[in-house]
Amino acid sequence: MIADLQAHYGFTRMPFTASVPVGALFASGAHKEAVARLRWLISARGLGVLTGEVGAGKTVALRAAADSLDASRNTLVYMPNPQVGVRGIHSVLAAALGQPPRFYQADLIPQVEAALAAEADERSRTVILAIDEAHLLTAAQLEAVRMLTSHGLDSGSPLAVLLIGQPTLRRRLRLGDMAALDQRVQLRCVIPSPAVTSAEADGYIRAHLAHAGRTDTLFSDDAIRVIWSHARGMPRAVNRLAVTALLVACTENKTIADESAARTAVAEETANATD
Repeated sequence: MIADLQAHYGFTRMPFTASVPVGALFASGAHKEAVARLRWLISARGLGVLTGEVGAGKTVALRAAADSLDASRNTLVYMPNPQVGVRGIHSVLAAALGQPPRFYQADLIPQVEAALAAEADERSRTVILAIDEAHLLTAAQLEAVRMLTSHGLDSGSPLAVLLIGQPTLRRRLRLGDMAALDQRVQLRCVIPSPAVTSAEADGYIRAHLAHAGRTDTLFSDDAIRVIWSHARGMPRAVNRLAVTALLVACTENKTIADESAARTAVAEETANATD
């Protein structure tokens, strides 16, 4: 079906995928602000919290912020799944810094601390630890993250840390037992809902289509309004509905996805959600 869709519309690649290179991303207002603030966080070697609803573009913002980094001066350590325990966090860092993680936790923690200090003080390199789905972190893991940011009699942090998660992460850090960590947070960035405004929706869809080789109109204005409204302006949901609308239009041998195709896509998604 994908081959049929690409042939029907003359796409050079599938649009609305997660593999869009940073240079081809649509820079919404929310996206640009998040990227700018993340770049500052990295330069300051701070602890930051990036939150937003599912599919708001949090990981995309990190990817865009990291894209401009000098690889000789920065090391990005990205953890997509934090459910690896305290040892898992330290093991990932040790491996990323070229060291086989030591077996015992009592040995592993100072190993990682020494490696981070060497990167910062001797090599003038910045390690960026980005933990996705951070709302799933345990209290012990969050305490381990706090301890990682301690360095030189609390004079600074040997690395930048970014916790990425759903809004529950923001609320959790306000709890009393998280006060020590919360006080260290230097950046609190929230990607709003909608992440793509109604005025930006057309540009967002056109950017994805242009990356796939089409710069002309493939969605009617009414179709874009229907898709944006049902997706609540969330990029991942827009992508999903846009692909479905294109598939509907393709099966009906239409040259563009019109309002009817968009409403059919919405109806299919609604039906699937209630199954």
